[in-house]
Amino acid sequence: MPVSRLNRSKPQHSARVAVKQSPRGKESTLFVSSVEKALSVLEAFDGSQAALTLSQIAAKTQMDLSSAQRAVHTLTTLRYLRKDEATRQFELAPRLLDFSFRYLASNELARRAIPYVQQLARETEETTNLTILDDTEIVYIIRIASRHMLAPNVIVGTRIPAFCAAPGLAMLAYLPDAEAEDILARTDFVSYTSHPYHDKSSAMDRLRQIRETGYVRAEGEFYKGDVSTAAPVLDINNRPLGAVNISISTSRWDAARDQKRITDLVITAAAAISGHPR
Repeated sequence: MPVSRLNRSKPQHSARVAVKQSPRGKESTLFVSSVEKALSVLEAFDGSQAALTLSQIAAKTQMDLSSAQRAVHTLTTLRYLRKDEATRQFELAPRLLDFSFRYLASNELARRAIPYVQQLARETEETTNLTILDDTEIVYIIRIASRHMLAPNVIVGTRIPAFCAAPGLAMLAYLPDAEAEDILARTDFVSYTSHPYHDKSSAMDRLRQIRETGYVRAEGEFYKGDVSTAAPVLDINNRPLGAVNISISTSRWDAARDQKRITDLVITAAAAISGHPR
């Protein structure tokens, strides 16, 4: 099902948060192109427009009008899309939320993490999150927003680039070098704020430093004015399952008061969710 990708732009250029990668395994005889077409129709509703005409869907999916029409008709019949007869536009239907509910209800990590993320939110009165790594992006699967939150448009299901988010860096740091390098090789090192980014080599150096400390703090890397502290949730083989982070605005951040306290809280919560102490 489609998810929310945040689009941020710089004055000099328009920067897409996510560059759609060609799926691996398409060359297999098991790959069903008709399923891909149907899902690409759903992915065309990327949040930039609430409703689309059939022609717009065809253009976004790079399908011919006939193929797009068949896919749209099928999805509308199955109640995954709905049509406004007055405008002849299509929009996502509530039935898609069933998948989100089923994913969260069946996700062991989310179920295990909820009480710890809630406790962090109560104790700090700041925004707390659990995210997972999905290729070059992170996905929010638990978010408890405080009244001080900087990004009200970030909700469960939102995706942002892993390389410029504290939880993304925390998870990348605990991947084997070859896996992290592969992800970074497919990453567009765009600056979303004034924070500079360089290349894969400098990013790998940063990941090794994070691995030594067990946590990461990112200041204003995707959101200006945000101080995010994250630690990875690891399995028994020390592979990342997800990451916990606390987000605080710079106007509320007091290094002398918060640096050690927030770091300790995040590391402790991540270790508890992991099920083994660090």
